[in-house]
Amino acid sequence: MAPSPPFLTGKLLLAMPGIGDPRFERSVIAICQHDEEGALGIGIGRIMPRLGLHGLLGQFGIEPGSAPDVPIHAGGPVEPQRGFVLHSLDWSGQDSMQVSNLWGLTATIDVLRVIGTNKGPKRWLVALGYAGWGPGQLDEEMHRHGWHVADANDTLLYDMPVEERWTAAFEAQGIDPRLLALDSGHA
Repeated sequence: MAPSPPFLTGKLLLAMPGIGDPRFERSVIAICQHDEEGALGIGIGRIMPRLGLHGLLGQFGIEPGSAPDVPIHAGGPVEPQRGFVLHSLDWSGQDSMQVSNLWGLTATIDVLRVIGTNKGPKRWLVALGYAGWGPGQLDEEMHRHGWHVADANDTLLYDMPVEERWTAAFEAQGIDPRLLALDSGHA
């Protein structure tokens, strides 16, 4: 029996230069689930053009209260109409999933309601869509050097400007991303 792969739940995936899929160029994906059945992650490295939290809440008839009108993240190419909230663990809803004692993931409207009332998680970000991989698919992509794994932390998730996350995540690992090659060699 083959050994289980190292699961990446609670890590960040950083797209390597020249990944070959323009949807993932300079992507930063927070991996929320990775096991024998596949993987699911939320993109935190791009925002949706012309859509902020207040507009999204308005689509559901939710008053924004004092919640800031922050941009909505482009969570990934799968189900881009479906919303997800990555959040601190100080709040949990009925269908929230805890990710490696680092953050929660909630995909139900109750988290948007409590964000609008300031009774929800202290730290959060909202995304539409997700990145998904079937059984073994992400593991295969990792072997082809399309992704780099980095540690996640609150600064990268919540405090870092979106356009700086990819570079900052590499630099936190001691890697200057300007020195990464676009193509791998062939023997």
